[in-house]
Amino acid sequence: MQRDLRFHPYKIMVVQELKVRDYVQCEDFAVRMQVVFEEEENPIILMSDEAHFHLNGTVNKQNCHYWSPDNPHNINQRPLHSNHVTVWCAVVPFGIIGPYFFEENGVTVTVNSARYIEMITNFLWPELRRRRINCANLWFQQDGARAHTVNESMTIVQNMFPRHLISRFRDMPWPPRSPDLSMCDFFSLGTFEIVCLHSQTPYVE
Repeated sequence: MQRDLRFHPYKIMVVQELKVRDYVQCEDFAVRMQVVFEEEENPIILMSDEAHFHLNGTVNKQNCHYWSPDNPHNINQRPLHSNHVTVWCAVVPFGIIGPYFFEENGVTVTVNSARYIEMITNFLWPELRRRRINCANLWFQQDGARAHTVNESMTIVQNMFPRHLISRFRDMPWPPRSPDLSMCDFFSLGTFEIVCLHSQTPYVE
């Protein structure tokens, strides 16, 4: 394929469709953040996100290529509801904070506002203090998931990061449908997925 036809394997990426107004919001976010970097002294952006990782070997088929002269006609069967872990982490210029696993009594649970607040107050904030991170210069980014943006959650994160919250309708509005702007989506969470799949057990720090 490569030598004779000069073909290369390309991966099709499936992402959320951007609407016309999204381009304007993405550009506005980039311009406003550029101003922050020019006017503030040593600003730090903490990007955060959650993801589900399956523990039975299930992978995203868009990440796989099978090269063969003949179609193997293999079928990969998987259960409809497989065991998985839900992981939160944050990326800062000097490293990764986390991972944090949303679970109760060893069982994965969904991320609601109460559990998100518990993670923020009992894990993230103590970890920032333990690492002696200057939160006065820290911009905290979260996406528009409902667990993040309900009033209870917003009150907590706004108090922790006053005037430095990158989120929906807040100090710095986070553009909708913008995975290309978040480092978590194309760097850290992919790394955790590989670890979980190869070990068949959750990654622990």
